[in-house]
Order: sequence, then C-alpha cells, then structure tokens
Amino acid sequence: MACIIERSSCVNSLKEALAVWSRPDRRIRLLLAVAGVGFFAPFGDITSTPAFAAEQVTVPWVPSDPPNEPMGKARGVFPGRVTWAHDPTAVSWNFEGNWWEDRYNSQAVIDRMLAGSIRQLGGGKTIAESWKALFRTFNQRRGRGATGYAAGEKIAIKINMNNTSSHAVTGNLNASPHLVLALLRELVHEAGAAPADITVFDASRFITDDIFKKCHVEFSQVHFVDHIGGDGREKVEFKANAIPYTQDNHLAKDLATCATEATYLIDLALLKGHGGGGVTLCAKNWYGATSINSDFRLNRHDSFNARRDGKASYLTFVDFMAHKDLGEKTVLFLIDALYANRGVGGSPKTLWRMAPFEHHWPASVFASQDGVAIDSVGLDFFRAEFPDAPDLLNADFYLHEAALADHAPSGIRYDPERTGTAIGSLGVHEHWNSAEDKKYSRNLSSTGNGIELVVVR
Repeated sequence: MACIIERSSCVNSLKEALAVWSRPDRRIRLLLAVAGVGFFAPFGDITSTPAFAAEQVTVPWVPSDPPNEPMGKARGVFPGRVTWAHDPTAVSWNFEGNWWEDRYNSQAVIDRMLAGSIRQLGGGKTIAESWKALFRTFNQRRGRGATGYAAGEKIAIKINMNNTSSHAVTGNLNASPHLVLALLRELVHEAGAAPADITVFDASRFITDDIFKKCHVEFSQVHFVDHIGGDGREKVEFKANAIPYTQDNHLAKDLATCATEATYLIDLALLKGHGGGGVTLCAKNWYGATSINSDFRLNRHDSFNARRDGKASYLTFVDFMAHKDLGEKTVLFLIDALYANRGVGGSPKTLWRMAPFEHHWPASVFASQDGVAIDSVGLDFFRAEFPDAPDLLNADFYLHEAALADHAPSGIRYDPERTGTAIGSLGVHEHWNSAEDKKYSRNLSSTGNGIELVVVR
C-alpha cells in the first residue's frame, strides 16, 4: 500500500494495515483519502457530523524499533512495571449532560481501581505497605536512603486541565474529578500524608468547580493551585529560570514553586492525541508546570515534535522528564484513561472498539514508577485504537531519547538544569508484541529487562 499522506509513513505491517481496512468507517475514509478528500471529525465520532476540512486520514504508523526490543534501564519496585486497571463499570456516560457527573462515574469502582494499582506496583500485603515500598524505592534511587514517606513532606499532584478557560465547569475532557479524589484518599488514608501537605495544581490553566468542589468537601485543607487563584484556589507562584533547558529556546523557563518546594510529585496525565507530537501523556503534562500563558496561542512549543524524516533530534520533553523538580521528583506516574480522545480538545467523543473494550469507554487507569515505560504503554494503546490519528509518525522518539539519555540517538547531552552533570537512562521503552496480546518483554520471559504490563483484577 502506498503512502497517501505526506506526514505518514508507509505501511510495512500487513497486520496493522488490515486492522484499519477491516473497519468500515475507516475503510471509507481511507478510500476518500486516496481520492483526495479528508474528514475533520474523528473516526467513530458518534456525537458530531463529519465535515470536509483540510485534515486528511493517515495510514497506520509503524514504529522504527521492532516489538519487544527494550532500550534503557527500568525503574520501580518491580522494574519496568506498568499496571493497567480496567473496569467497564467505572464509567457510563451516554452523551447526555457532562461526562464527569456522579451519575456516570462510580467513585467506589474508581477508588478500587487505583487502590489495586498501588497494591500491584508496590507489592505489599496491604495498600499502606505498598505505598511505603513505592516511597522507599524512589528515595533509595534518589540517594535519600531506603526511607518511606515522612510526616510533613510535601506532595504536589500535577493534573491536566488543558481544556479550561475559567473555574466554570466544562464538558471538555480534563482530569477526572473522581480519580483526583481517589488519589487524595489514597495519599491521606493509606500513604499517611496530611491534607495540608498536599497540593493539586495546574500552573497554566484553571481548576474547575467539578474537581475543586468534590475534593474540597472531603479534604478542605488540601491546596488547589492554578493560573489565577480565587474561588478557594491559590494563585500560582513561580521560581524564576528554574528550567533553562539543555539548548536555548523560546519556552517558558519558570517553574511553579509548589513543584520546586515539594518533596515528591505525582504526574496525573490524560490519554489524548495532540497536534504535532501525536499524543499527550505524562512527559508533556509537565509543560503545564511552567510559566506559560493560559492562552495557548501565545506559547511556543520548541522542539516538541519529532522529525518526520526519521532522524533523531533534541526534544524538550526529555528535559521535563530529566529535571530534578519535575520527572526526577516523581514518585508515581498515572494516566487517566477513564475516557480518552483522539484529539486534544472537546468532550469525550469515541467509544473504543479494540478488545477488551468492545464499544465502551476505555474505563482504564495506568500507573507506574517508570515515566518512560508508562508513556510507552499509553502510546501503544492510543495508536492501536486510533491508528489514523494525525502526527503519530515518530511519536515515540522522545521515549528513545529518554530511555537512552546517557547516549541519546540524537547525540544530545541532556542537561535541563545546566549543571554540567550528565544524566543517565530515565526509564525503559519498548513496544508490545501486538494489540491483541498486549505483551511486553517481561510478560514474555522471566529474564526480560523491559516493560511488564500487569492487569489489575
């Protein structure tokens, strides 16, 4: 099959090509693309009417690195482990009202999904023991000794509120109020953190009432920090020039002080597509911790996108992942995939078709202590469900750079703080064997040294 879109790679996997061809909606659009016609609406979008526009359908992207060939050094209590909690009873939005309403989200199920994820990540006999193991392993790797969480240590949670313009509720897909509440319950009741030592923040956007009111009722002492403050939120403050980046660029260089002053961070990202980079996961979530403008049109995105010609290059996501007050301060990475989108904006649009979702929302939560591994898994799920999403070509190149940061393919010596100190591998990357099996190297062999995807029952 020949390439039909300038930004896409040729299909060199018959299996992936047939996966697209077997779905009538995508087959029709593929034929239209060959004829020079493109659709604006996402495939399978059952809430909007397709309209002609400039965007065209892409053919499936096939990563440059073959399946089950890990690169980098795995992290975590169980190195390279990524947990996947999936429960279709967690969410049930029927396109009436707003997706985040209580009637469509089971707090009890979401609480259970997150608790099970922590249990599998930490491996303790209890959830509390598992949290202790997560903090102990993290602190040991960071040179702080094999110690657990200590009372008084501050924890900051970076959520993704990219699709907001005020504190007013919106139907756009942002962080789930129910998952944020579940995380606060875990930190207070199981990890032993005092509510007053916890901050939920998005420095670049606005924490809407659906999240603030739900969480504030139960945890009134938790700090909520956003771009403007007010209405019970605190206005973000910044530490100047805290991230000068490895190379000169036009990106915002100040970091939220709630992150720089915290002992630990938790990165609570979303599973969504994004123009240019293909996806927005844990690495890109850190962009919202910088002093960018709340109007995205006024911000630069230097070196966010991989080169289309397949050549490795400097990517600023790796600077976020390697920074001492961002990725390297993160004790836990989470991807909220209760709902997910092919694109970055709007409300949840598409019920998922791949197994085991079967025309339901993804209803999933991913967790890991390895920021490279969890984004690798998130990308595999996304590209399997949305192989035609725009800009996926080489969307994993920042993961190659991060996994091999001590000898990056680009030849860049990453040093986001400009201290002159070289960094090592930031985690392990690989792609699964297939969308049907969803197996990584540690799933396939007891001697594997890559990712292990563990299903939370």
